[in-house]
Amino acid sequence: MAENLLAIEDLKTYFYTPSGVVKAVDGVSFSLKKGETLGVVGESGSGKSITAMSILQLIPSPPGKIAGGRIVFNGDNLLEKSEEEIRRIRGNDISMIFQDPMTSLNPVLTIGEQLTEVIVLHQKLDKTAAAARAAEMLRLVGIPEAEKRLKSYPHEFSGGMRQRAMIAIALSCHPKLLIADEPTTALDVTIQAQILELMNDLKDKFETSIMLITHDLGVVAEVCDHVVVMYAGRPVEYADVETLFEAPLHPYTWGLLASLPKIEERGKQRLEAIEGTPPDLRHMPTGCAFAPRCSKAQTVCREKQPLYRQVREGHYVACHY
Repeated sequence: MAENLLAIEDLKTYFYTPSGVVKAVDGVSFSLKKGETLGVVGESGSGKSITAMSILQLIPSPPGKIAGGRIVFNGDNLLEKSEEEIRRIRGNDISMIFQDPMTSLNPVLTIGEQLTEVIVLHQKLDKTAAAARAAEMLRLVGIPEAEKRLKSYPHEFSGGMRQRAMIAIALSCHPKLLIADEPTTALDVTIQAQILELMNDLKDKFETSIMLITHDLGVVAEVCDHVVVMYAGRPVEYADVETLFEAPLHPYTWGLLASLPKIEERGKQRLEAIEGTPPDLRHMPTGCAFAPRCSKAQTVCREKQPLYRQVREGHYVACHY
């Protein structure tokens, strides 16, 4: 059995604002094995991206602070490391692809400058060797005329090519863990498919584990091994991808799956939606955070927060029902 590369244990990340404490991540626990892909799903504001930023310790402080928990990567608790040690890990052992490559890439530096900067910093290569590695990475991610494209600026690339360039930068140091935050957002479906196929191929080539943050369950079904479903800063269900799609246990997971369009029912009815809105993270309701929107909610759901527990081998859920 593959061992865990990443294990997050009861992680809490809070933002201290004048209007109250925003508990953006409040007791998140899950693990990711070596060579696997973990999907992290949930509505906007569920804590997916903040969890990822906590792993890399990129939380803006103030107002943000990692208030508790452990982030164990490759056997070491990252929260016990110095800023200098984290900088050596960040971009080298753990890399991240951000949501919007146009805002993540520096518009006044060429693609080549941004690629070689990472390689020189972490791999200690000279500029000539780093440029050769950069061109090799662009070829690996399917960008033609790689040497010529190193001299291009981000605005000279299409959306799909910018995302490929971001993947090249993220994988240039052969990281053990790649965090992909909505890597196919704003791309058309053809380019989406190409980017997902590329990530899968590169995962196998470099033996990289992937933490894929997305709201698209279709993407999860295609590329993930395990899935953690998050709601209001907490995990509500965790299982392997087959179990989650065939036998989900949490009503929130049911709602997410029911909202997927079905080809056989095209044109027959409107898509189902989860009624209501997510709670204000500054003023969480007593009991289960999902209870005000849940059709199965009982009195106990509104009075007591459910425990996040294992109900069968490898399947965890936080639900009284």
